[in-house]
Amino acid sequence: MPAVRRESSILHVDLDAFFAAVEQRDKPSLRGKPVVVGGVGPRGVVSTASYEARQYGARSAMPTAEARRRCPAGTAFLGGRFDAYRLSSRVVMGLLRDLSPVVEQVSVDEAYVDLRGGGVADFSAPALQRLGNELMERIRAETGGLTASVGIATSKMMAKIASELNKPAGLTLIEAGTERAVLAPMSVRAIAGVGPATAARLHGFGVETVADLAQVSEVDMVAIFGQAHGSSLVHLARGEDDRAVQTQRETKSISVEETFETDIADPAVLERELDLMVARVASRLGQAASFGRTTTVKVRQHDFSQQTRSGTLPYATGDPAVIGRQARRLLGAIDVSSGIRLLGVGVSGLTTHAQEELALGEGLFAVAPGGAEVPDSLGAVEMDPAPRHTAEVVRGTNWRPGADVVHREYGAGWVWGSGLGRVTVRFEGPLTAPGPVRTFAADDPDLEVGSPPDWRDG
Repeated sequence: MPAVRRESSILHVDLDAFFAAVEQRDKPSLRGKPVVVGGVGPRGVVSTASYEARQYGARSAMPTAEARRRCPAGTAFLGGRFDAYRLSSRVVMGLLRDLSPVVEQVSVDEAYVDLRGGGVADFSAPALQRLGNELMERIRAETGGLTASVGIATSKMMAKIASELNKPAGLTLIEAGTERAVLAPMSVRAIAGVGPATAARLHGFGVETVADLAQVSEVDMVAIFGQAHGSSLVHLARGEDDRAVQTQRETKSISVEETFETDIADPAVLERELDLMVARVASRLGQAASFGRTTTVKVRQHDFSQQTRSGTLPYATGDPAVIGRQARRLLGAIDVSSGIRLLGVGVSGLTTHAQEELALGEGLFAVAPGGAEVPDSLGAVEMDPAPRHTAEVVRGTNWRPGADVVHREYGAGWVWGSGLGRVTVRFEGPLTAPGPVRTFAADDPDLEVGSPPDWRDG
């Protein structure tokens, strides 16, 4: 049985609606309003929705087109500014390393901390509550108002669950010995490693809650799911998780796979499933602020034989349209006529920056059909029916919705809308009041791409 800590000494931090919160901090006119960050093209995917947008049903990994249908007029649909997100992330990770050098950064907005590795000596409930509250306040102060949800528990799984129980800006401490009581009423989906397929199989055995799962014998679980997975599920359902906080964590690939209840042979059905998986992969790429060059499709046939196909682009991308096009081509090269049990898609060759080829509309946030970028309902512009020219596209993609710009006369601002050879800019920043809006020619020599604004004084 995995060793269980006797004290709650693992802390999990999850920055609340991180990308959208950074946009609202840096763009005062958007504070308190629905904001959706992600792909703005026809096959775009939501990376993050602000809590105001979530009230209308917008959520991560949802097609942007669906989010547009759900959200009201005035919702800002913005492309990502990963340099800005990394800047705020580095500040937060520095605060975590002040607590302990043993920090495992999972993504740009999420990390675990092993409090045993630092100067923490008092693991009593009151002391841990104070530590968590002080950390949340430091994050708010040092990032210009961003909030985080914090969970503290005896294991990584329980700490992550704790951080999700009181979002946003909440602190939850799960004390040692209470894990099973906390887990018992939760859906089995709360357990790490229980996805839709595993949950469906458990449902077939009458297992709905974690309490149900904890009552299943390990022998039975191993017989159903195999030694590694079956044994792990039983221990995790009992709150037993001995995974260490790892200071060195390098993500080499991001992938999603699904095991089907019945074998699928219909190519059209498989393509629909593949598109859903690509959306999830693109969303996770966005959360990791990463781009990738190589797309891989994995298939497990009805006889359990496995095939993979990979393709590599000359540039890195996070655009679901590009990844999806690659994935469908790769799937088309595999014979699925006998039916497949499992389908997966992944992206590797990760980098934190996209190359110049993104200017051709193949990037994370590709331009809309017709050549005009229509970033948000605040600055919507009619579509230009004229065909695009390469030079215009290269210039136009600099005016991605939400992008930082600077004008020689008016100063720093952000792209409010663009199209028809024009770009509309709102001139404001994290330390200003909501600013004025002005429109310029897209090739105005006084308008340039800017750097992320600094929310700190001086």
